[in-house]
Parts: sequence; C-alpha cells; structure tokens
Amino acid sequence: MKKYFSFFCLYIIAFQTTAQTVYETEIRFEPDEYWWGGVVALGSKMPYLQPVAAFDLSLQNGNNQVVPLFLSNTGRYVWSDFPFTFTVAGNTLFLKSGHEKITIRQAGHTLREAYQAAAAAHFPPTGTLPDALFFTAPQYNTWIELTYNQNQQDILHYAQSVVDHGFPPGVLMIDDNWNKYYGNLEFKPDKFPDPKQLIDQLHDMGFKVMLWVCPFVSADSPEYRQLARKGYLLKQKGSDAPAMIRWWNGVSACYDFTHPGAADYFVSQLKDVQTQYGVDGFKFDAGDNAFYDSRVLDSYKKDALSTDQTMAWAQLGLQFPFNEYRAGWRMGGAPLVQRLGDKDYSWNAVQLLIPDMLTAGLLGYAYACPDMIGGGQFTTFEGIKDDQFDQELIVRSAQVHALMPMMQFSVAPWRILNRKNLAIVRKAARLHTEMGDYIMACAAHAAKTGEPIVRHMEYAFPGEGFATCKDQFMLGDKILVAPVVTPEHRRIVRFPKGKWKDPQGKTYTSAAKVTIDAPLDRLLYFERIK
Repeated sequence: MKKYFSFFCLYIIAFQTTAQTVYETEIRFEPDEYWWGGVVALGSKMPYLQPVAAFDLSLQNGNNQVVPLFLSNTGRYVWSDFPFTFTVAGNTLFLKSGHEKITIRQAGHTLREAYQAAAAAHFPPTGTLPDALFFTAPQYNTWIELTYNQNQQDILHYAQSVVDHGFPPGVLMIDDNWNKYYGNLEFKPDKFPDPKQLIDQLHDMGFKVMLWVCPFVSADSPEYRQLARKGYLLKQKGSDAPAMIRWWNGVSACYDFTHPGAADYFVSQLKDVQTQYGVDGFKFDAGDNAFYDSRVLDSYKKDALSTDQTMAWAQLGLQFPFNEYRAGWRMGGAPLVQRLGDKDYSWNAVQLLIPDMLTAGLLGYAYACPDMIGGGQFTTFEGIKDDQFDQELIVRSAQVHALMPMMQFSVAPWRILNRKNLAIVRKAARLHTEMGDYIMACAAHAAKTGEPIVRHMEYAFPGEGFATCKDQFMLGDKILVAPVVTPEHRRIVRFPKGKWKDPQGKTYTSAAKVTIDAPLDRLLYFERIK
C-alpha cells in the first residue's frame, strides 16, 4: 500500500527456472497502431511509444495491479492465463512466456472492440457491484493523518472534522496498526478502549467503516502456531517449515490462500470481527506478487505461481461488498474496489492519476479510485509544516478525483488549506455526491457490459486522433472531464466531434482544440448534448 518496495528490483527475472521452455511472441506495430496494457502503474507510458525495460508480470507490479492483457487501437489484442515478461523496443512489443505461446487476436478495428472482445472472453462482468456508497460519496482514510498511530480518539476527531467542515460522510477506512499485531484481529486495548462504541459513533455520524488487513502473521504468536499446525501458512521450498517473508513492515509468516481451509478460516475471522464490532468491510493490502516468489515458496496448490496467491487474496474480497485492493492479478469485471498505488505529494504524481486510471479501465478494473487526494505516500508528507503545503496541488488533486468513479481523502484538507481553498475542495466533494446518480448509472452499466467507467478518449472516439491524449477522459459516454494537473490556470481541451456544453452553458463544437481559462476554483467538464 503506502510503502515503496525498493527490493522489487531484486526480482526482475524472466522465468521461474532456467530449464523452462521459453515461448516468444513478437508484435510489430502496424502504421498508426498504438498499444496499451499489462501494468496499471505504467499508464503514463501508454500508449507505448518509448522503450520499456523487461517487466515480469509474475514478480513485479509497480505497487499496483497487473493483467496479462495488451490492446491496440486497430482491434488487436493478446491475452494469457499466465504471467509473462514483456519488453517494448522500437516499434515492437516482445512477449516471453514460460507457459504457452501467446497468440495475437483480431477483434474488430478499434480499441473499444478489442477491449470488449477480450472482456467477454476472459473477464466477463459479473453483474454485481461493490457497495453503492463507494460511488456516491467521498471516502476517508486515516493513514496520512495518523500513520501507525491509529487510535480511537483521533479517528473520532478526524470523522467529526469531516462533518464539521461540511464534507459529505461516506466510507471511512481505519488503516494499518489498529490491531495488536499481524495475524491478530483484536483492537489494541490501549489505543481503542471501546472499539464497538467507536464503530457505533462513526455509524451514527453517517459513515461506513472498514479496517485494514493483510495476509501476514507475526511469528512467535498464538495465531502463528495455530496456523502452522493447520498447514495454513506458506512454506519454505522443499520444507514443512513456514516461510518467513520480508515485506515493508518486517519479516512475517504468511497465509497460503490457495489452501481452501486457510481461506475459509480467514474469512470466518473477518466475519467474527464484523459481528463483534459492527465493521462494514475491509481494506485488503499486501497482495503484491513479489512477496510470493514460487522459486522459494511452496503452496498448498501444487505448482502455484506468485500470481495465484495474489488472485486467491483478491477472491476473499468477493464475500464483502465493502472491500478495497491496491495490488491485483486478473479479476477484471469482479465487484472489487481497486485503488491506484500510493503516489507522492507532487505535481508529477497528480499528472499520473488520469493515465493510470485510464489504464485501470482498459484492464478491466472499472471500480477504481485514483489513490488518495494529494498523495498516499506518507514519507513525502513528513517534515512539511501545515502552512508550507502547496495548496493548489491539493485543490487540483481533489478536482481530478471529483468526477472519477471514486474519490478518497486522507490528508485532512481542513488542516492544511486556507478558508478559500478549503471551500473549493469541499465544492469538489459535493460535486461528486451531486453526480452520484450518474456515476452509479455508469457503474451499473459496467456491471452489465464490462465497459470502463473512466474511458480513454481513443476508446470513446476512435479515429479522431486521441490515441496519445491522456490528460482528459470520458466519464461514461456523456461527460468529458479535463482537469488542470499543472500549476497553470489554463489548459488546452480537445473536443471530439459533436456539441459540448460546460456548466455555465457555453457550447463548443466538434473537433475543436480550445485553450480555456481555469482559475483554481474551476474544474473543466462538459456534457455531450449532440
């Protein structure tokens, strides 16, 4: 979730063993052909116009979701049920698999047709959604304000501040370190003197409450010993001993969710927490494939790959309408909330939000949230005094979120913004709720058809020259959104064919490229009226 995995680079390998057969596929780009896919976190590099070093979908994820899918605007796509390594060099996409020969498929002549064919064949929509509150109200996460000091008093203060400052209540996520230790699901008694009362108070204030959980288990704990006896933990390769896995918070044992007994047991523990405290759901963190290297780990499922563990972790969330994931493998079309990986507090990070969200949609993750407003990487907030924040950055980040499927606050805007800028951010939050019915309609359409909620301009308007446009997007098929993502107070908006109207009633005609003033309190969006 919130920590960068510097050790990921140690795992850049092509295949599980040197003895494996390597199947190679070479895709030469056709004239005016563009390709997207593979990694949500590489959205800003798409379409792939520049070289990309070898990226192994089995052991890298860039802190986000990976999917074995590539799509082109000429209707071509590739899919594999297994992870592979890809490289981009020149006008060629190189794929290497240790499992199968990957073939290129032709499905129509546009990006939309390629996506729809891939979705129907490999990740069809389920017809179900995460809870509607994710789409119709802002979310609030306690991470940036409290980090590892999650406690009852400050959580209540944070929630009360949401209400007192006129922000709409919604989902509230209590983040890492609320429980005694990893693998234990009891609140810390010194930090949470009455957790049931806490949840009840949050409910009375209008919030739904989620708790952060991970698959790791602290060694030398009662839970560790019990799970080891049951055989529910990942094991060292060739051994009956539980493996110790290094992750961002230390070294721990880990559930093996390819074991059906382990999955059932963990879900039963979560449901016990719900029954005891009234918790509504869970934020499932740490599904990153790099933790589950099958060269050094043995799973209950014979020959399980690292991505099998990532997928098994994701499948647990299907039992909870209130869920959130940051790392993922496949599972497109499923009713799982996918958040972008934690990004820095920086303008560069704000500029990554739209292209990464566009990629999430093209990889089947319609129900996605663009990180936390202002950034979720807590280390980039350290040492900054309240009066030293770049307030315009926070405002523009909130505006990007406002007309996404979901928006999530963590750093408290009432703490770091002046009155004027706080009012602008509050306006963005209220805009999201005002557009809630439309966003829900888009989500319902996604559940039925599999189509993205946030749509690439090339997806919506093929052949109109939008393939490389990645700083504006369509929300459903009716709303064009062009947020400002730089310190400037104007930007160029590219309009497709048709007639478009802004909230002030001004209209723009087809195929125009217009420079529009955007003072800090203005989010540029337009409704298609013809």
